[in-house]
Amino acid sequence: MKKNNSPQPSEAELEILQVLWINQPTTVRDVYEKLCKSRDVGYTTILKQMQRMFEKGMVTRIKEGKTHFYKSVPKEKDIQNGMLSKMVKTAFKGSKMALVLHALGNSKTSSEELKILQEWLQEQKKK
Repeated sequence: MKKNNSPQPSEAELEILQVLWINQPTTVRDVYEKLCKSRDVGYTTILKQMQRMFEKGMVTRIKEGKTHFYKSVPKEKDIQNGMLSKMVKTAFKGSKMALVLHALGNSKTSSEELKILQEWLQEQKKK
């Protein structure tokens, strides 16, 4: 895995980034409305978190009238790569295979998932 210098967001920051990746640019109100569907969260908590993320450079902010619109700075793929690299290194002692086997053995793997995995393996053998 490639080494990645992307910021490692907290769980709360990651939830906000996930909303932004789908709906950007967007307002604090929109992020709040999306997040409060899945968990109990206050508007001012989201506002403060997004202000901190702006200060850290994780989001940009554009003011239109009285409204601020936010956009994610890091790309979703970069965050995923960084988090995956850290997890492989720390939880699986650097073994990508251990991670894959653990993920596949942790719950029932569907026949569709197995088919996709078999196709991927065939492609890898051709390389």
